[in-house]
Order: sequence, then structure tokens, then C-alpha cells
Amino acid sequence: MNALNPVSTLVGRILLGVMFLLAGLDKIGGFEGTQGYMQAMGVPGMLLPLVILLEVGAGLALILGLWTRWAAILLAGFTLLANLIFHLDFSQAMQQILFMKNLAIIGGLLYVFAHGAGAWSIDARRDR
Repeated sequence: MNALNPVSTLVGRILLGVMFLLAGLDKIGGFEGTQGYMQAMGVPGMLLPLVILLEVGAGLALILGLWTRWAAILLAGFTLLANLIFHLDFSQAMQQILFMKNLAIIGGLLYVFAHGAGAWSIDARRDR
């Protein structure tokens, strides 16, 4: 089983990172719509560039295994905050599903934070 650790750690990091990277890139393409949705939910639209920077930057960091623990903890906090702002309407089944999905993502990010990037990462090469 230990032989699979580097592979599974890499694949897990990539899957988490790609999700955030694509979400950030989608926000660039739909900037005005995303900004309007944020404002409708009580979040200042001027924060959108920071959201994009976090999702794209930390998503790439996870994929590469660079500053991985920082990226994971920042994305976990961001996802928790987004969950509490955008997915608390439990009268809608889809919001319940999105809330629980985000909790699972937070769990995965906390696992990455606790255990690091793994052997196949830039962090591991820098620590040698």
C-alpha cells in the first residue's frame, strides 16, 4: 500500500486543485454575473478579484504541490465561508447537497494541510 501513497496524494491534490482553478477561471469569464450574484447575497462585488486570485493561485499551488499547506488551509477557510454565505438555504435540496459536498471538500483540504503535499511535489523537492 505504501507504494500507492505518492500516486494517490498527487491525484488527490490535482483533483482538489483543478476544481478551484476552473472555478476561478469561470469567474473571469462570467465576471459581471458572478459579481451580481455576490452582491445579491450581501457580499461586496469588489471582492471578486481576490476570490479569483485565491481560487486560481491556490488551485495551481495545490496542483503543483507548492506551498501546499498554506494553499489547503486558505481554500478550506474560503470554502467554509462560501458555504455559510451561499448554501445555507436548507429548504432547497440542492443547497443541502452543495453544503455537504463543500464540507467533504473542506475535509479533504484539511487532510492535505495535516499531511502535506506528498513525495511528488515541489514542496518535497525543496525540503530535501
